[in-house]
Amino acid sequence: MEFTTERGEQRYAALVRALPDVVVGLDFDGTLAPIVEDPESAHIHPDAAAALLELADQVLAVAVITGRPARQVLDLGGLEEVGRGFAERGCELFVFGQYGHERWSSSSTRVVSPRPPDGLAAFERDLPAVLRRHDAAEAWVEEKGLAVAVHTRRLPDAKEAFERLLPALRELARAHDLTLEPGRNVIEVRSPGAHKGQAVDRLVEELDAQGFAFAGDDLGDLEAFEALGRLDDRGLSTLRVCSASDEESALLPHADVVVHGPDGVVELLRQLVADAGTRRD
Repeated sequence: MEFTTERGEQRYAALVRALPDVVVGLDFDGTLAPIVEDPESAHIHPDAAAALLELADQVLAVAVITGRPARQVLDLGGLEEVGRGFAERGCELFVFGQYGHERWSSSSTRVVSPRPPDGLAAFERDLPAVLRRHDAAEAWVEEKGLAVAVHTRRLPDAKEAFERLLPALRELARAHDLTLEPGRNVIEVRSPGAHKGQAVDRLVEELDAQGFAFAGDDLGDLEAFEALGRLDDRGLSTLRVCSASDEESALLPHADVVVHGPDGVVELLRQLVADAGTRRD
């Protein structure tokens, strides 16, 4: 764990003091689970479940806030079983899927999801022709129910293909009144109106939280960081954690703490638990 500024160290200390009233938010890919070539083979860090259960004894709630479908994250992360452990400890585990469009919690145990957005079917119909025109017909297209993700990771030059496709897919998304979200060698197109910052705001309001920590790794997490900035202005304790990698550094300028990937995130969760014990002593 590396603090980016002296203010970051102060924020961490304030968060530890407020921990019983704090929500800890976590992205999934690149934060709780390593980035892999095939997203369907991604799995939660082997030590993450135990770290989350230890954290459940110290915090108000934990929320996994991700662009993936909620059901997929529950399965890949084994989070339904983790949620049962949270329930035994009197703590709540949330999963917000598809940037907050979908919601699951350890108390309700069912995924609540809206209908697919208008325009998504037409976008999917037009997408193959756009990929062919930009020499990316072999890009992997992931249908996510409420969104479509175009992965360039498997193409010969993933980064160059990403840059080539981005403006074309942005134009196509705009034509169908959809929102485009760039990521790490992936371009996701989804319904407008929901983002991770809104999930942060919703949890603070519902739970009357007095603090919020959020760990993410990519541009899709920036709006959660911005939501924490607004909570700062209200006097709440916050901590922005960047799960850094060699591929992506967009969150670094905005982070209070930098850790190295899922290994570092798990270490940070354990450190929070240890420091909470020191606080009580």
